[in-house]
Amino acid sequence: MANIELKDRTVLEVVAEFDPFATSGFRPLTPRLIRSLSVAVKNSSETLVYVGTIDGKVILLSFNSSSKTTSFVKSVNVSSSSIVSIHILAGIGRIVGLTDNYVFSFDSYLTEPMRRIGFLKGASVLAMRYRSPNPENSKESKDLRGPSVNGTRVRFLEPISSQFAAVVGKKLILFEIRLSGRSDRNIDFSGKIYEFGSFYASILKDFQCADGISTMAWIDDSVIVGTNGGYTLISSITGRDTLIFSLPESSGHPYLKPFPMHRELLLLVDNVGVIVDGHGNPIGGSLIFRSNPESIGRTKTHVVAASNGRLDVYHRKTGSRVQSIVLASHGSGGPLVMANDESGSGELLMVSMASKICFLSQASAEEQIKDLLRKKFFKEAISLIEELECEGDMTKEICSFVHAQVGFLLLFDLHFEEAVNHFLQSDTMQPSEIFPFIMRDPNRWSLLVPRNRYWGLHPPPIPLEDVVDNGLMAIQREIFLRKAGVDTGADDGVLLSPPSRAELLESAIQNIVRYLEVSRNKDLDSSVKEGVDTLLMYLYRALNLHVEMEKLASSQNNCVVEELETLLEDSGHLRTLAYLYASKGMCSKALDIWRILARNYSAGLLKDPPAGLDVQYSFMKSLSGQWAAATEASHLLEESSDQKLVLQHLEWIADVDQELAVRVLTSKKRIDQLSPDEVLASIDPKKVEVHQRYLQWLIEDQGSDESYFHTMYALSLTKAVIETFQMESSHQNLEPCSGERITLSDGESSSHFSISIREKLQLFLQSSDLYDAEAVLDLIEGSKLWLEKAILYRKLGQEFLVLQILALKLEDSEAAERYCEEIGRNDAYMQLLDMYLDPQNGKEPMYNAAVRLLHNHGESLDPLQVLETLSPDMPLQLASETIQRMLRARVHHHHQGQIVHKLSRAINLDSKLARYEERSRHVQIHDESVCDSCHVRLGTKLFAIYPNDSVVCYKCFRRSGEHICPVTGRDFKREVIFKPGWLVKKP
Repeated sequence: MANIELKDRTVLEVVAEFDPFATSGFRPLTPRLIRSLSVAVKNSSETLVYVGTIDGKVILLSFNSSSKTTSFVKSVNVSSSSIVSIHILAGIGRIVGLTDNYVFSFDSYLTEPMRRIGFLKGASVLAMRYRSPNPENSKESKDLRGPSVNGTRVRFLEPISSQFAAVVGKKLILFEIRLSGRSDRNIDFSGKIYEFGSFYASILKDFQCADGISTMAWIDDSVIVGTNGGYTLISSITGRDTLIFSLPESSGHPYLKPFPMHRELLLLVDNVGVIVDGHGNPIGGSLIFRSNPESIGRTKTHVVAASNGRLDVYHRKTGSRVQSIVLASHGSGGPLVMANDESGSGELLMVSMASKICFLSQASAEEQIKDLLRKKFFKEAISLIEELECEGDMTKEICSFVHAQVGFLLLFDLHFEEAVNHFLQSDTMQPSEIFPFIMRDPNRWSLLVPRNRYWGLHPPPIPLEDVVDNGLMAIQREIFLRKAGVDTGADDGVLLSPPSRAELLESAIQNIVRYLEVSRNKDLDSSVKEGVDTLLMYLYRALNLHVEMEKLASSQNNCVVEELETLLEDSGHLRTLAYLYASKGMCSKALDIWRILARNYSAGLLKDPPAGLDVQYSFMKSLSGQWAAATEASHLLEESSDQKLVLQHLEWIADVDQELAVRVLTSKKRIDQLSPDEVLASIDPKKVEVHQRYLQWLIEDQGSDESYFHTMYALSLTKAVIETFQMESSHQNLEPCSGERITLSDGESSSHFSISIREKLQLFLQSSDLYDAEAVLDLIEGSKLWLEKAILYRKLGQEFLVLQILALKLEDSEAAERYCEEIGRNDAYMQLLDMYLDPQNGKEPMYNAAVRLLHNHGESLDPLQVLETLSPDMPLQLASETIQRMLRARVHHHHQGQIVHKLSRAINLDSKLARYEERSRHVQIHDESVCDSCHVRLGTKLFAIYPNDSVVCYKCFRRSGEHICPVTGRDFKREVIFKPGWLVKKP
């Protein structure tokens, strides 16, 4: 039986062996008996094998591909010389062979007598023509039967026929064999037709050729021959020969092997095989054989070379040797003869050695891959998969299956990165197949794991810890065997420096994490998604990846809380647990955790404090941790409409940062807003900022018109201002505030983020009319908040007090005058003037302010009242100029009024005159007069005339109206017509 080397890839496998001579009753006198082989596939199960012996016999065998059995059919004697070659004419059911310098023919089952083709006597080489299925690739499909040597044209070969090329002496003869009994009316032969019972033979063409041809093949238009001098291409149409390449003198005999299925030929130069196409052009790289081949065969993807009792299998594209099969010891059985079905799939190959025939079959792609995986040739297996997929011999589903199988083998071989890479290339592998490697059975997802053992090449899935332990034990076993002198084929690097258990386990978890992260983006069942996310959190926790844990928990996930909460709580990952609770809508539990972290925060994620700064660093990191916890809690409360929950956690958040508390209360993210009364009642009175900001939000953003809220807000602001004012007064005198110059009538408010508390109070007191002004006045009665008092008195309508504060307390003349303008009465100016001249309470008169008032508004005041009000003590030089201007202005206004009065009377008179003239106009109507609008004859009808002299009937007048002209559409109320008068001129 043949031996297959252990490290080889199993491309061919021996399926049967047969001794045709023992079965047929012949016993060979010498072991060198078989000279030629030929194969013909009859159907899916039967294959006919023709064996040519060196003593001139042709033996017919039948091989059953289903049962892998061979049977003897028949044997015939042809001559006493070797059967050089046998060719099968599948189309006409015959065989043609060459022996003892003549060509013979039998029917397929050797039942008819042998026929010699006499005109080929002396033939030394015989080759059958192989044609491409595409007619464009073969010119002889049109031209071969062109003018022959004697000028005769014949038509193209009929389907049931075969063509051959034979070398007879120095002549190359192209002839044809066809069945008898067919109609020959469409065939025009010029020469003699040779009839041999059931078939015809005729010469197509003949050419002169070189001497010494020992090998030949005919493909399409090209007849390629080999001599000791080289290989030559002869055109079957023109007979022109072209040298392909020459052979060196020291080279061996030429050998030429056609590959009809691929329309290629292999030209042998010693141990180098050059593959060319039908035109003699090289295709791809050359094949370098181990030694000079005795025979060559071809499968679909491989070239097989036989020599020295061995078969070497080479990949056609890469040229690498992938398998070696030892058939016999060197020199024990003579040269090997190889044959395969040239017209079929090429999966069956036969090799003769002495008197025995070995039947080899190409292993299926699945078996080849299995064999490589068993030998742990993972790269070779993947290369084979990619090659088969590229050629279309393997579906994408099978490729995915194999990638998953390779991944599991690599995983158990402790190559975790490569394993996951193959997992990711598999589209059919389910993430649940990884679950048993992470969590021991039984667990929540045990029933989801598919019981798929693939090809049974790897053990059942076990936890990663056990995988690593078993792998390390295997490495130790290999080390022991290596020390004992046993070559295990293991990697020397691993044996010399085996990895540690911790390194392997970390690598395994990291790569499984990588696979699960990619799997999260796949379309999976909900239960599988739960397993992926939950187990991913397990692995993050095992690697102590805080950031990844929190990122997964805070994002949209399918983690099962019940499986993780104990694990995370025991391991101290409370932040992750809080995020997880929040993502599942369990806000109450999440907030409880954030409260715990804020009160007793551990800064385990921060770096060690630098030397000498332990206390300060610890304090800073504690503040940072508290604020982070409060911030996360505030984000949850901003979206929560659970009032009880919000108010429950509001206090501790405000203790950390009042700004966060304000955000919680004023959030627009929640669907249902909180009850203002409940919120205000729950706010700690000490949290003044929270209280004020919430009231401000109710009033300004929510537009609340509740007097209670406005009053509460005003009182809160007032208290804060008083406290601030008192603190400042204790250190320095109060300076005039920029806010004291705010216009009392300006109702616009500014942002509370950019102005002081006192400015905020002043703006609110001016803009709101809903607060209780008297309550605020009672609060600031004893303070020096004069501007605020002025605003409040203004709200209460106490004008005198307002003027008194503005003019005497604040000494803001501009504000006082603007307030008088707002009142709109002259007596207000007189009151203000009186205050300036008689401030009382021992204060000096404010003559400059009084002069300013008279200068700005004296023209509108009664001079007599002003003179009566002026104090006798007022310096004359201050008031004289102002009084003179007042008097001149008074006289000027009087004269101007008289002029306007006279002009008005003149215009009135002119208007009356124009109206009279207009009404006094006469219009003459005669029999031909018509309405300018409807063109109806007026006759004795009523009519109307408009200022633009349009005359219309009464009907059109009523329809359009008295001020709109029905002819032009002009509206005389809007577009008045001015007619010149003695005073009014037309513009």
